[in-house]
Amino acid sequence: MNQKITQLKQEISKEVIGQEAMIEGLLIGLLCDGHILIEGVPGLAKTTTINALSKALGLDFKRIQFTPDLLPSDIIGAQIYNPKNHHFSIKKGPLFTHLLLADEINRAPAKVQSALLEAMQERQVTIADETFKLNSPFLVMATQNPIEQEGVYALPEAQLDRFMMKIIAKHNSEEEELEIMRKGASKSFEEVQIVLNLEELQTLQKELGSIHIDKELEHYIIQLITATREPSRFGLEEIAKNIMFGVSPRASIDLYKASKAKAFLRGNSFVSPVDIGYMVHSVLRHRIVLSYEARAKGVTTDEIISTIVETLPVP
Repeated sequence: MNQKITQLKQEISKEVIGQEAMIEGLLIGLLCDGHILIEGVPGLAKTTTINALSKALGLDFKRIQFTPDLLPSDIIGAQIYNPKNHHFSIKKGPLFTHLLLADEINRAPAKVQSALLEAMQERQVTIADETFKLNSPFLVMATQNPIEQEGVYALPEAQLDRFMMKIIAKHNSEEEELEIMRKGASKSFEEVQIVLNLEELQTLQKELGSIHIDKELEHYIIQLITATREPSRFGLEEIAKNIMFGVSPRASIDLYKASKAKAFLRGNSFVSPVDIGYMVHSVLRHRIVLSYEARAKGVTTDEIISTIVETLPVP
């Protein structure tokens, strides 16, 4: 593994115990210029993790708590009138940062969600008649609480598709929780130091281009994607009735990039089938639209992805 990546993980671990999947997901999002959706119950260090990452990189970090009364101008900014000089000025919102935590994104109505997701896609926002480019890097980590169902606005599939990965945050092990309890009670967490600057991060992003991937593995990725759309072609008739819509072309791009990033984080100069296997659930799970029958039976997208991976021959 790259020494800088190792140092970065060590610094984050000063404030975050465990949660390797979430930390690695954020690192892959940064390297690939993608956005991450995290689903997990409160108290799993989601805010702490992205805050620690911003400290270790010396990047700006802002947090938006999404609520039903939030307006698009609350996140992107607005044109403000000054009655003293009769002039308008632009007040930029919290969207103008490097790392943004969109906490409980499904609590805000559609207008606010679409304003954020448009900025994620276009990397720019328009306030009044002025267009502003967003910072680079710009990473959004959005969170969803899977428990509460009242007063929430589920993200439509087209908006979910803007997220490179969906990561399920789980509870820590007993040993990790014991360490969290002791350090939290005594306030003995260490201070995170900057170990990677913006130029070094951009260099790491460029290094991803040198990660080799065989043509056979490229075709394997396309087969995984196609199997979500036309499962019967691959002898997967039993899951065909569980899928209403397969994944979009963004999924193939993101799985390709995420697999290269995973290989890079593992210290390899080439992608192996293992790297694709590591990333396929995170990249596809929020993009498959289940049929009504599948929802009634309690079938999950993870189960469908696992069936596809187990059925398709690995190069």
